[in-house]
Amino acid sequence: MKKFAFNLLTLFVFASFVLAACGGAAPTETAAPAPAEATDAPAAATDAPAATEAPSMELEGALSIVAWAGYVERGETDPNYDWVTKFEEATGCMVSVKTAATSDEMVALMNEGGFDLVTASGDASNRLISGGRVQPIDISRIPSYDKIDPRLQNAPWHTVDGVHYGVPYSSGENILMYNTEVFGDQPPTSWNVVFEEMTLPDGQSNKGRIQAYDGPIYVADAALYLKSVRPELGITDPYALNRDQFNAAIELLRQQRTLINRYWHDAFIQMDDFTNEGVAASGSWPFQANLLKFGGAPIEKVVPVEGATGWADTTMLHVDSEHVNCAYAWMEHSLDPKVQGDLAAWFQNVPVRLDACDGNELLGADGCVNNGLNDFDKIQWWRTPTTDCGDGRMECVPYHEWVTNYIAVIGGR
Repeated sequence: MKKFAFNLLTLFVFASFVLAACGGAAPTETAAPAPAEATDAPAAATDAPAATEAPSMELEGALSIVAWAGYVERGETDPNYDWVTKFEEATGCMVSVKTAATSDEMVALMNEGGFDLVTASGDASNRLISGGRVQPIDISRIPSYDKIDPRLQNAPWHTVDGVHYGVPYSSGENILMYNTEVFGDQPPTSWNVVFEEMTLPDGQSNKGRIQAYDGPIYVADAALYLKSVRPELGITDPYALNRDQFNAAIELLRQQRTLINRYWHDAFIQMDDFTNEGVAASGSWPFQANLLKFGGAPIEKVVPVEGATGWADTTMLHVDSEHVNCAYAWMEHSLDPKVQGDLAAWFQNVPVRLDACDGNELLGADGCVNNGLNDFDKIQWWRTPTTDCGDGRMECVPYHEWVTNYIAVIGGR
């Protein structure tokens, strides 16, 4: 155990600023702005502003980005991971980054303004579009756009009525991470190990040994599980829940609360809990599972039979950006295969252009597979819940109710 503790500390130093998105990165030391109130309107923007037409193609010399921690690296944490310096040298666009800890914080910062780009997850991107905070993207100015995985090129969390509002940047899955010493030769295959009280293969209850993500979007994980085990609810989309379906998901989460060791959002604290606090299983990200396994911990990960939720992040351009040309230069740069491969190695995600999986020294031959490359069709990608159910009904529970109800669940109400 002491040897592993040393290895884990080494990993912490190596990746001290890397935090997964998928629902949020670890909180920054400064207080986050209050989350912006989510709109109940459908994701489609009304009276969307036209793409900004730059008066010239002259680069403006500066670029400000709101990003998840670890998404925009310049070698300050590890010199091997730097996709900013060469961009600045080539373009003269000096990059500044504002780290955001949650999707709600990203929405709040973009509402305040003063930024050019944001790396928005699917539970924020539709809010930014419907709120008019981002502008359409002219993909003819992004020569590498057609190199993006075709499954992401027109994804609904950044494309509305055929109009693109961003450039895909990264994707990842919310896997089930488990302790192999607990499960032995009976590895879990279902999310039931985190939702239902049971005796685990080591002969002990899972009560007090389970964790859950503390973001409201986690309601979708409960809904995805119910879709399989309670088909009479008629759940087809875990982000489009009518009142009965939503209430069932909340009730399942209340039941789960009796099992919970911690509601986690800090990747490093979760890794420590698996190492030192006896946590047996939890929803997690490939980042934690891969780093723990690399450090020698008895950890494995799986996408259960019910499937999983996941995050696909998009670089989006603020409607009032003052550095549009530098922003377009960055969006093209972000699709460079070396950048995509290095980001995948650093962040344990899947590149949005699949040729980046090959020949990247930092990523390695099996890096993309380890990060979930083959699980795409099993993933229900995050997006902002709205009253629009997507099938003509306007009766689905909007995001702001997900927020208030999940806060109540965590608070024991």
